[in-house]
Amino acid sequence: MASFFSVPKPLVAFNSKFPLKTYPPIRPTTKNPLTGPTLWIAPPKDGNLSNDVECLKWQAYLALRGVKGVQLRYDVAPEGSLDGVLPNLHVPLAESPLKNVPEVGRPDENGELLPTHGIPGWVDAELGVDSAADPLEGYVNEAARVESRAWVSLLEGVVHAALILSQPQPSIFYSLLFPSAKPPYSDSLQKILSPPPASLTGLCSFIPPQGTRVNTIAILSQYRDAISALSERLGTDTWFLGSSEPTPLDALAFAYLHCLLNSGDTVRIEVTRRVNLVAWEWRVRSLVRDGFVW
Repeated sequence: MASFFSVPKPLVAFNSKFPLKTYPPIRPTTKNPLTGPTLWIAPPKDGNLSNDVECLKWQAYLALRGVKGVQLRYDVAPEGSLDGVLPNLHVPLAESPLKNVPEVGRPDENGELLPTHGIPGWVDAELGVDSAADPLEGYVNEAARVESRAWVSLLEGVVHAALILSQPQPSIFYSLLFPSAKPPYSDSLQKILSPPPASLTGLCSFIPPQGTRVNTIAILSQYRDAISALSERLGTDTWFLGSSEPTPLDALAFAYLHCLLNSGDTVRIEVTRRVNLVAWEWRVRSLVRDGFVW
């Protein structure tokens, strides 16, 4: 039976003329040494603040927690980062959480690349604190801590949806010629809105459910209410919810306010009407900008 399934000799002779060879990897002749912790972010439009709200949130988180000497890197596409999502934090081996790991399994001499969920632990190690030991998470009381969850949900829901709608969308012709790896904005809205928007095709349609029926008027109406409530809640306080020190909510609020102020008039005007939000964003912006090496 073995001879019955053997490869014919003429085919073996033909394949022998095209042997499969493997070569060692080509190492780069030059590389930039990692001299300090470096945050990989989406490119900024101006200055050193990323134009991506998620990257900017972590920039603000690092700066408002008082971490100094962090460098920035803009030339890495999301596809080249961990999990395909920016930002990532590249730290030297001496500052890595795995610095005491034995040789086997230890990161290489280029240090370790941390995803976003690993950044808070690294910051705690840098500052010599344990954030998990504070049950209030930096807020003045338990009620403020619980309330912060509602504001996070509002910012990452309705406000984020309005921010997506304010971004210019490429034409259908351009999308056909240059397809993007990013999902269409309607898919993003379906993930962040609650309840999610209905599909373009219904249950009685012969076409499978696809697309999203986006109610732009309703989203923008909810967005205006959200910005009004955010302004009223901030009032004249230094930090949101009356905290004496910046909290993760402040980092998130700054990221959204900064991106909204640099977006189209549809969403920007709602923020500029609130003087306290504009002044607060301007003050925090200087703190975040000065917190990085660039």
